[in-house]
Amino acid sequence: MSVEEKIKELGLELPAVTAPLGAYRPVVISGSHAYTSGHGPLSPDGFVKGRLGDDIDKDAAYAAAKYAGLAMLASLKHELGSLDRIKRVVKVLGMVNSTPEFTEQPAVINGCSELFRDIFGEETGVGARSAVGVASLPAGWVVEIEGIFEIE
Repeated sequence: MSVEEKIKELGLELPAVTAPLGAYRPVVISGSHAYTSGHGPLSPDGFVKGRLGDDIDKDAAYAAAKYAGLAMLASLKHELGSLDRIKRVVKVLGMVNSTPEFTEQPAVINGCSELFRDIFGEETGVGARSAVGVASLPAGWVVEIEGIFEIE
């Protein structure tokens, strides 16, 4: 089964690729790796905004992290031509817009990590990861996530 068939089987859909918000590339290929810039949580209703500990809860932020993962995959598909070229998820860095008191950033970024696991499988889809809290993110996003992928 192709990666895109697996995404459909899971009842998911890749969003449209958005234009960069500045002077950067959404995906850079170097050798056998694809590096993604930070991607925001693009839901069907637009970007998910908020701050954990203030005006958004952990479950909504988890869903937002999943949307950010789908946005990354959309950019990768655009650059690679096919998501089947991804050999493994190497590393994910998730940043969570949160108050200093909020300490469950890893549970939020699981929205993206579990998405990749469900799509690519345990061995290929689970890589190294960092999840950190930050004081703010572009456009008020609740999460921003970047990744490194080994490719064919």
